[in-house]
This record gives sequence, C-alpha cells and structure tokens, in this order.
Amino acid sequence: MHTMWFNIFLNKSRCLATFSKLHEYIVYKSDDNVIPMRGTHLGEFEELVLLAVAALNDNAYAVVVKSEIEEKADRKVNISAIHTALYRLEEKGFLESSVGGATKTRGGKSKRFFKVTAYGFKSLREAQSLRQSFWSVIPQLSTQE
Repeated sequence: MHTMWFNIFLNKSRCLATFSKLHEYIVYKSDDNVIPMRGTHLGEFEELVLLAVAALNDNAYAVVVKSEIEEKADRKVNISAIHTALYRLEEKGFLESSVGGATKTRGGKSKRFFKVTAYGFKSLREAQSLRQSFWSVIPQLSTQE
C-alpha cells in the first residue's frame, strides 16, 4: 500500500506533525505514533474481530480469528469477511500486522499475523465502558444478577 505523507513543520528543522490520506481515513502521525483522526467508528463485527485478535495474542491470523469468533460468538463467519475486517482495522490504526515465515504445510505461503495496537486497546476499553454505561441504566437489567 502506497501512502503519501504531508509534513507540517514547526520550523525548518523540526517536523511538528505528518498527515496522510490513507484510503478514506485521515491519519495523523507524530513521534512514531499513528493516530486515525476520523473514520474510526468501531462496528459490531469489527469489535468481534478486534476482540478475537486480542484474545489470540501473538497467534492471530485470519483462519484462527475466524475459528475464535465462530467458537466464542456461536456465529458462522466467511473468511473473506475476516480478511476485509482485519485490513480495515489495520487501516484505521486498531491493528498492525507482520508477515510470518513461509511453511511447507501451507505450500510455501506465509501467514500475516495481526496484533492490537495501543489505540486498538483504548478503543476496546471505550466500547466496553460505553456498553456498561447503558447496561447500568436499564432498570430491568441493572438489578438482575
């Protein structure tokens, strides 16, 4: 993926910030931190994918993410939907990826491993907090144990 960055300089020697148009998302970059500035809504399926990647820790690639969601959510998922969500979450800054070594059992193909970024964990905590704030004000549900 080719990304063009636009620099904003405080003076001639120090870069204050860098901006980029990454697909439809505006990204702000400063001191090696990449922070999506808009287009960062976390949908329900994206949240499930992000949770699965977090739960799988260092072993999160598309096939096991799919299995994790199917097992935990008791929901059938298409592998193409998983791939789309993983790449979209990476574009939004919630995930980062790296390519693992090729294996003979995979016909020489390598796996792309994903891990949740600090921004991704922050977004998961915010989603959890938002949901909890709604649960706590529903009288029929907040008093049940």
